[in-house]
Amino acid sequence: MRGLGITGGVGLAYGAMSTLGLAPAVGAPSRFQAPAMGDLIGKAPGSQSVVVLGGGPAGLCAAYELGKAGYDVTVLEARTRPGGRVYSVRGGTTETEIGGQTQTCTFADGHYYNLGATRIPQSHIALDYCHELGVEIQPFGNQNANTLVNYQSDTPLSGQSVQYRAAKADTFGYMSELLHKAASRGALDDVLSPDDKDALSEFLSDFGDLSSDGRYIGSSRRGFSDEPGAGLNFGTRTEPFAMPDVIRSGLGRNISFEFGYDQATIMMTPVGGMDRIYYAFQEKIGADKIQFGAEVTSMKNVPEGVTVAYTQHGSRKSITADYCICTVPPNLIGRFDNNLPADVLNALTAAVPASGGKLGIEYTRRWWETEDRIYGGASNTDKDISQIMFPYDHYGSDRGVVVGYYTSGRRHLAFESLTHEQRLAKAVAEGMTIHGDKYGRDIASSFSGSWRRMKYSEGAWMSWKGSSYGHGDSATPEYELLLKPVDRIYFAGDHLSNAIAWQHGAFTSARDVVTALHQRVAAA
Repeated sequence: MRGLGITGGVGLAYGAMSTLGLAPAVGAPSRFQAPAMGDLIGKAPGSQSVVVLGGGPAGLCAAYELGKAGYDVTVLEARTRPGGRVYSVRGGTTETEIGGQTQTCTFADGHYYNLGATRIPQSHIALDYCHELGVEIQPFGNQNANTLVNYQSDTPLSGQSVQYRAAKADTFGYMSELLHKAASRGALDDVLSPDDKDALSEFLSDFGDLSSDGRYIGSSRRGFSDEPGAGLNFGTRTEPFAMPDVIRSGLGRNISFEFGYDQATIMMTPVGGMDRIYYAFQEKIGADKIQFGAEVTSMKNVPEGVTVAYTQHGSRKSITADYCICTVPPNLIGRFDNNLPADVLNALTAAVPASGGKLGIEYTRRWWETEDRIYGGASNTDKDISQIMFPYDHYGSDRGVVVGYYTSGRRHLAFESLTHEQRLAKAVAEGMTIHGDKYGRDIASSFSGSWRRMKYSEGAWMSWKGSSYGHGDSATPEYELLLKPVDRIYFAGDHLSNAIAWQHGAFTSARDVVTALHQRVAAA
């Protein structure tokens, strides 16, 4: 027993002890716990094999976790890189869109942008994997007081670029003033006591930076046209916009974005690109266990387990494993030669791929820092580009990559069918209306991608017919059906989670499947 503990670790020794009745049997963990070899001692004969379809977040997470328990895992990935929709574009990256042109990125060494996932909330287990895999992380500027907002309206503010800090100060200031007036005039007497009203007044005075008589007359929070300096230079505050204009223009429409549970600062991101996580997974799993360029053509349950046929480098190949974890996007699975039941095939069609994409523009001058004092964050607009995201790395260097748009849904349709040159021209033209002529100068190179036109994905993420984006507190029958295995085939991915479009969703889905499969093997 002592030897087992030394050579195989605590899990192996504990498993042997439980088999001999010297320790309690290993039960199902209340939360995810990586499977251990010891769990299977005396329960599962020989090495259990699993073929994982897809080398994205769910696939590599599943392979990594199963590897801890000694499973014989093979990952089949159609692309020539790990990460799936987690895609960092840097110099040398080449991509050919479906029915479109081929682009080759020429960004300067060390510069990149994330065409896929770009930020990680502090609560997400993606950060746990960064720690476990040794991936260095850094802060991601999700919001920035110095970026701009620019919206169309029937007010004098229409099409005017306004600093985010000013939009926020005016919106919060006037909202506080109006609520303060309502309370002081007795409008809230049926719900607030005199003491409550005093407490509310104190809060609103601070929250909106109101004057002593409860009015919003401007605030240093909205910024200065002349920065305070030495001696008697007290600076010149910018003047607030008129209350009706602020309200009707919707100047504060994006303020609530940072209130979202999964968008609240501070956000994090890996140093050097989000794909660093998946190259780290690849190293831990073992490059020999991941077959790149492997395009799956067939997936079938068979008496021996699951047989998967695929083509690789022009050759037809197949593999039979005890189990299969399929992390291929659901909109593509039905194209395989398969023996899945009709209700499962129907459920797969209920997952609808979303349109989305990004454009990266490399500038030879970091004008956003030197002229606009913008270090990270995003400018927002109701134009088709939706937002302009500024780099969070290489501060103060001679160049940088700006995300000229990150759009989805209807707005991205305006870019999806365009050539790259057309996308760039449209994005730069719209960006110039927000940041001025400098936005169109000093451009060295660019690279764009549209996920519905990307082979092996054909969608940015999934939404479910008959369900809200995040399911709410219920799920559709199709969604629930795909949570169950079909004989020895399991499905996993962020689309089978309540964190759709997040790596966290893919990881939690993979962990659920790993747990279920491992318990099944241990109980066999």
